Amino acid sequence: MNNKKEPLLRIAKRDLLPWYKAYGIRLAAVLVSLVVSGLFIFAVTKLNPVAVYEAIFDGAFGSPRRSWVTVRDTMMLLCIGIGLAPAFKMKFWNIGAEGQVLVGGIVTAGLMRALGSSLPTPVLLVLMAIVSLLAGALWGIIPATFKAVWNTNETLFTLMMNYVAIQLTSYCVALWENPFGSNTVGIINQKTKAGWFPRVFGLEYGLNILLVLALTVGMFIYLKYSKQGYEISVVGDSERTARYAGINVKKVTIRTMAISGAICGMAGFIAVAGSSHTISTSTAGGRGFTAIIVAWLAQFNTFVMILISLLLVFLQKGAIQIASQFNLNDYASQIITGIILFFILGSEFFINYRVILRGRKEAAK
Repeated sequence: MNNKKEPLLRIAKRDLLPWYKAYGIRLAAVLVSLVVSGLFIFAVTKLNPVAVYEAIFDGAFGSPRRSWVTVRDTMMLLCIGIGLAPAFKMKFWNIGAEGQVLVGGIVTAGLMRALGSSLPTPVLLVLMAIVSLLAGALWGIIPATFKAVWNTNETLFTLMMNYVAIQLTSYCVALWENPFGSNTVGIINQKTKAGWFPRVFGLEYGLNILLVLALTVGMFIYLKYSKQGYEISVVGDSERTARYAGINVKKVTIRTMAISGAICGMAGFIAVAGSSHTISTSTAGGRGFTAIIVAWLAQFNTFVMILISLLLVFLQKGAIQIASQFNLNDYASQIITGIILFFILGSEFFINYRVILRGRKEAAK
């Protein structure tokens, strides 16, 4: 006789939820996270949580300048997330976006310095865009080739490539140091603005927005409707099935990582020519890792990535604001951001799985 007691809770895989239910769960997670964050704020600081949330909004959108900086940083994070989408959909764990951004930024800064006085800015911008794409693609092809040919661990390989890129950046900063002894490159072509993004429609970051939105639409179409996008999906689901269907897995792996690295290299171009106008080891600013959250939460849908990128940047700017406005240290503000992200990430569990209580039948899905 089987006397084994039924467990109190069981976890079962869900069928695919309708999109509105999935986003309803995510919205509920955000609302619960705000309540929990409010309790934390009051317990630790005795501050009115509503006032803190107002400060978070003020930090991101409190002035036209702050709003444009938020949009600029959102576009940067979105661009890297778009670059990671095809690699992650193929189940190639590209942890090397930081390095790919840096090498794109290095070649952009180098060309700005070398050719800024001899080429018209439109020609220089096109040249820098092409070379940054190629540099990022090369940085993606190297680990992809080792993975495809010798089955190396792509997570470690791409991670180590980040450190190589950081050292290359440090070397270039020392080589291009200006002024001497400052350990920085300084603002490149500050007087002539050669190689800087021009204003578009009178907007300082208008070209940043246009470029990234074009990539957003292009990558969505590529992944959803192209033959290569279909191959990426099949390889990601099962390499064995892909080979059985006649797909060249090695070719798809290398090609996809070339595209992934190229777009991250383009992000480096946008960061240097369209934003900071300099290069340093902090040009990527950790966005290569944050973009992993963007890509996964959006399930590789580049349009959804816009909202998630905006949310993450909004939280980051808000955390800085409340730390200064209420004299909180960075840890307190980061805890609030962490609570919100924890609930958002945790909501994915309830989208993909059901928790069944003892005695309840496994009927409704």
